[in-house]
Amino acid sequence: MEFARREIGRTGVEVSEYGFGGAPLGNLYAPVPEDEARALLLAAYEAGLRYFDTAPYYGFGLSERRFGDAFRQLPWQELTVSTKVGRLIRPDRGPNPDREKFIDAAPFRSDYDYSYDGVMRSHEDSLQRLGIDRVDILFLHDIGAVTHGSEAHPALFKQAMEGGYKALDELRRNGDVGAIGLGVNEWQVCEEAMDHGRWDVFLLAGRYTLLEQTALDSFLPRCEREEVSIVIGGPFNSGILATGPVAGATYDYEPAPAEILERTRRIAAVCEAHGVPLAAAALRFPLTHPRVASVIPGAAAVSHLRRNMELLERPIPAELWSDLKTEGLLRADSPVPEAG
Repeated sequence: MEFARREIGRTGVEVSEYGFGGAPLGNLYAPVPEDEARALLLAAYEAGLRYFDTAPYYGFGLSERRFGDAFRQLPWQELTVSTKVGRLIRPDRGPNPDREKFIDAAPFRSDYDYSYDGVMRSHEDSLQRLGIDRVDILFLHDIGAVTHGSEAHPALFKQAMEGGYKALDELRRNGDVGAIGLGVNEWQVCEEAMDHGRWDVFLLAGRYTLLEQTALDSFLPRCEREEVSIVIGGPFNSGILATGPVAGATYDYEPAPAEILERTRRIAAVCEAHGVPLAAAALRFPLTHPRVASVIPGAAAVSHLRRNMELLERPIPAELWSDLKTEGLLRADSPVPEAG
């Protein structure tokens, strides 16, 4: 497939409308063999994806290293690449709660560091793991009260806005990166950060999906006013919008609670009535908002990638979206795709 490209803010950086999310290649919840990881990234390029996102946190450097291995076989200068800062990866074979998420990860740990020096060092370390001389977009990773707790957040946010933002802005002004932003799981901290600096883009995971549209309250309208772009990560809400409300379905990286299972069941019933897979609607919906530049589902296998590509080709009638709104399953003010 050939995907259109959209500009990030007013930066001149362009991303393909659909991209590749690199968390699974850090062995998120399941190991991915090295040869399969390389084959998956090459297949993503062959499928037409031109935007690739990763982070030091994913497998403690493993995802970035795998991207770098694949880039040696690809014309990476033609791609748009983003990674993240805010954690430093340090050698550590000891027990770590994150090792329960990233299976057979590299023998390192990640330490939060949103300071000026920490961001600069993280950026340089990422370039070495990626094996390239420049990334296009640099995101400050996982800042926010939900992530760090209400007591720790103020001090970490202060460090990020005073130190980390200074580093990011300097890298942007010097031309070392093309765009800067936050990569987070909560839109409220993005809006908070907009009071402290000029951002080009926010990578928002799981917070503007078929299941959730509270970002329409104030955040997305502000992004429209200030011409800030959005990249949507986690369009399946970490699983349930791909699998449906089955036993063991996950939502926000945890077992889905009863109310989410029920809401998903109702959404899936509307999709089924129109002959549309739930996952196809989940992939299509977020991109319709005028500030959304790209949607980047993750994939852990070539078969997953091919399935996503097939879903993107499925026609979706306009009546599906109107029925979701009529039944109160989609906000009335949500932009929706045209038929097709």
